Amino acid sequence: MDTMKTPGDTSWFVNDRFGLFIHWGLYAMAARHEWVRHNEKIPTDGYDEKYFKRFDPDLYDPKVWAQAASSAGMKYFVITTKHHEGFCLWDSKFTDYKATKTPAKRDLLRPMVDAFRDKNMHVGFYHSLIDWHHPQYIVDKLNGPYRELSDADMAKMNTGRSQALYAEYLHNQVRELLTQFGKIDILWLDFSFPQKDGSGKGRKDWKSEVLYDLVRELAPHIILNDRLDLEEGFDIKTPEQFQPRNWVTFKGQKVVWEACQTFSGSWGYHRDETSWKSVDQLLLMLIDTVSKGGNLLLNVGPTARGEFDERALSALNGMGEWMRRHGRSIYGCTQAPEEFKAPPDCRLTWNPGTRRMYIHVLAWPFVELHLDGFANKVEYAQLLNDGSEVLIQARPDWQNVHGGDSDNGRDALTLRLPVQKPNVAVPVIELFMKS
Repeated sequence: MDTMKTPGDTSWFVNDRFGLFIHWGLYAMAARHEWVRHNEKIPTDGYDEKYFKRFDPDLYDPKVWAQAASSAGMKYFVITTKHHEGFCLWDSKFTDYKATKTPAKRDLLRPMVDAFRDKNMHVGFYHSLIDWHHPQYIVDKLNGPYRELSDADMAKMNTGRSQALYAEYLHNQVRELLTQFGKIDILWLDFSFPQKDGSGKGRKDWKSEVLYDLVRELAPHIILNDRLDLEEGFDIKTPEQFQPRNWVTFKGQKVVWEACQTFSGSWGYHRDETSWKSVDQLLLMLIDTVSKGGNLLLNVGPTARGEFDERALSALNGMGEWMRRHGRSIYGCTQAPEEFKAPPDCRLTWNPGTRRMYIHVLAWPFVELHLDGFANKVEYAQLLNDGSEVLIQARPDWQNVHGGDSDNGRDALTLRLPVQKPNVAVPVIELFMKS
């Protein structure tokens, strides 16, 4: 398989930069983490008796979700069509473990796709490689509700199961997703966990090479993530729940990448989780990611009744207020050329098409901001929040004298800032660079 000859189309992806992840399934009813079956070792019968038989998101309105995401400045979304619990949001013909067989009695995926498309957002599907519910899926000791069984009991449970038949089911569902919902822009397959001792699951268990070829046949344009356990069969790298220190690389080369992050510590709805990030933290996460050439995929876990809870809506609203005035420092932007260094407590983003540099000021300085290496390279400067001019000045001689030789700053450009920080979460200075 020559994977590198058939890459997906990331041209729109590296322009849009900001997307919404949605984790939604039966675990929203438990409201204590999407891995609740794993964490609490809940058997299939007990899980289904509690949740599957009662799942009824009566307040679900995907148009409200799409509006919240669009207003926040997000340009694409990725929804969990099936998470590790195995429950499917759409009317798949290959299983009865789906929304249409619950009290909801309807396909929940199709109206969501339509609602987000109506907001001109690109559509992405997350689909779990793992399935703790499917009767052919081989139970293992690394994840899932049965991981603490004895070897004998686990062997007994796996008697008659066929991972090959499960892989066939997996491929059939991927075919459904890529043929029944119009053009899908992203496919997020998650996740492989091969171990050095031969345990775990990886490319052989998913028949990843065959699945990769199927995806490329059905959707040559699609952006595919990096979790199929294939050496080169991916379009994007996906660091999860941490911020890379630099532009992500693979084999020494910079690659397209996307940080996936949560508002709190859980992907699914978690009623009692308290480590919610502030709007300022979330914005810094977005800014920092784009300053290193990446995208941010930020997650919401809707409630069991089908709503974004007030904490998520508040965060989205706060980000949207900032993005309304500062979006052009994010969209179409990337890491600044190496010759330009960010001042202390700042991040730089660069739009190569418009030749504008953006200085995101994380700690507001007193009056002057010195930009080393920028002398004679800037035509004009302004605050992005209101378009007000920022004066550019050469460094005064008395500062060169009293600053000492180590602080002469002779290649620096100095910006004259207002004493008071603008009333925005993160002020941005827009520089019109000389051609």
